[in-house]
Amino acid sequence: MATKVYMEALSPTMEEGRVASWLKHEGDAVSVGDILAEVETDKAIMELQARGDGVLRKIFAPDGATADVGSLIAVIAEPDEDISGFQAGGGASSPAPAAPASSPGPAVAAPAEPAPSRTPEASSAAAPVAAGGDGRTKSSPLARRLARERGIDLATLEGSGPGGRIVKRDVEAAQPVRPAAVAPAHLSGYEDVELSQVRKTIAKRLSQSIGPVPHFFLTREIDMERVWDARQSLNALDAPPRISFNDIIVKVVAEALRHHRACNAWWQDDHIRYFNEVHIGVAVAIQDGLITPVIRNAHIKSLREIATETRDLAARARERKLKPDEYTGSTFSISNLGMFDIDEFTAVINPPEAGILAVGGIVARPVVVDDEVVIRRRMRVTMSCDHRVIDGATGAQFLQTVAQMLENPLAIVW
Repeated sequence: MATKVYMEALSPTMEEGRVASWLKHEGDAVSVGDILAEVETDKAIMELQARGDGVLRKIFAPDGATADVGSLIAVIAEPDEDISGFQAGGGASSPAPAAPASSPGPAVAAPAEPAPSRTPEASSAAAPVAAGGDGRTKSSPLARRLARERGIDLATLEGSGPGGRIVKRDVEAAQPVRPAAVAPAHLSGYEDVELSQVRKTIAKRLSQSIGPVPHFFLTREIDMERVWDARQSLNALDAPPRISFNDIIVKVVAEALRHHRACNAWWQDDHIRYFNEVHIGVAVAIQDGLITPVIRNAHIKSLREIATETRDLAARARERKLKPDEYTGSTFSISNLGMFDIDEFTAVINPPEAGILAVGGIVARPVVVDDEVVIRRRMRVTMSCDHRVIDGATGAQFLQTVAQMLENPLAIVW
């Protein structure tokens, strides 16, 4: 019996997927568990596995094609089996049911009749793309993408990653195989680049936020002298990991949210959901946009635990290796652009969250202390609030607590 290969929802926000590359081709023999293709979702690159034996008879979505969740993208069947009734996006009998966004699962090739129920074993089959042992060049998804963009043959590179895996730095250090083309003078002075799945999702989420969500903004300048000294003392202990200012801010914001539950909330149309646990989303810049890994239960984690977890999540976010439960479910978010010498900015709320804190850089400024002008290290933060959930005084009190803890770091453990 033929096996239909569907595009399934691999993350809670995924509505379509892009076929990054087919690893099996029409006419290739396929066994259960074989990797058929790499699928680019809105957050990561995942492996699509075969759930049936036979021959990959027909591919409906070629490399680079985008397909809606639930649509038919390929058919596995016996060599002499009639598949004339199958067509792109549908099936021989009935269209494939789209996986609900609230229940992300792997991209799988499901039997045509009947569709199998999901099991924990099936759900664990999807994983970020890793080096394979089937003769393919070992390389990370990001390295493969960069190589395609730069015209570099991966087979000519020597990998510096684990097990000889080709990683981003290897591609960046290589010279393109083909010389860069010089555009003739008569050609247009611009280039149209197709949207990636990440950029499409960002655009959609922003349109769902800045328009419908009634934002208001609160800015406060905070004295960072004591935090500066405390961080230097902690890092002087020479015990990994090194603590960043962002780690301290995550810890402080989590503790402040524990005291200001009204800011640790989601807008749910007909009700407001207030959380007793604090899950902090930390914005991380990746190729084509950003993603927000989540530090879960940040209010009960130590500064060292937060630092370790943040680095791990950020590294895997840049390699598109995060699992759906690692970038969903945050109750409040932080966006820090201080490392880019940005003094202050406003961030867009990530619905259904009710708030996000934009963090600027630490700058030495002249300020008045005890009637004298002195130079102090200061940092500006701006809180974006959903006015349907957070009132002005509520947001101001939350920022006041954040400032008090940063200006008196011992308050974190008091």
